[in-house]
Amino acid sequence: MPSVIFPGPEGRLEGRFSPPPRPRAPVAMILHPHPEGGGTMNDRIVQRLYKTFADRGFATLRFNFRGVGRSQGSFDSGIGELSDAASALDWVQSIHPEAQSTWIAGYSFGALIGMQLLMRRPEVRGFISVAPPANMYDFSFLAPCPASGIFVQGAADTVVQPGAVQKLVDKLRTQKHITIHHEEIPRANHFFENEMDELMRSVDNYLDFRLSPDCPIK
Repeated sequence: MPSVIFPGPEGRLEGRFSPPPRPRAPVAMILHPHPEGGGTMNDRIVQRLYKTFADRGFATLRFNFRGVGRSQGSFDSGIGELSDAASALDWVQSIHPEAQSTWIAGYSFGALIGMQLLMRRPEVRGFISVAPPANMYDFSFLAPCPASGIFVQGAADTVVQPGAVQKLVDKLRTQKHITIHHEEIPRANHFFENEMDELMRSVDNYLDFRLSPDCPIK
């Protein structure tokens, strides 16, 4: 899990990178929760998502948004953080240009940034959004959402109301040419404190499905 430093829009960005184990390995980028709420790339859910993709043979990156850890700059209300994410993906692609596909995974605020990045980058084939803050931010930019993916939500989350995520899922499911999966984890709060295994089981089951050669979603 090498520590890496790469250029971002406001100076250097700090990350951890699991290099591609083979030519044409897919890319995955993991985005962390809100910096002003203490979110960093070392968040336990971010670390678990990172390990899951790395173990599956992805070239996998997690990094700190501007102003977090050793990343330069200061919090920019999501606008600059989206630019950070785009720069991070550019960096991975510059050292691994032959990737066959790209995935984005984000938790909470990171899920918001991930979905915004999805709209800008046609090479992204799949996403995992954990507790996307659909009651705090307007997700209407997903018009249309260009890729299939999964939303995983805690049923007892008091930060992001499950009903807001359900509403977003229902809206996206009216769109053609994509398939949206949605799982609610019983008893789980916003941090999945006692339900981490259930969260990762949902993620792993979804990746088993999507990465199978027989998967109908391309």
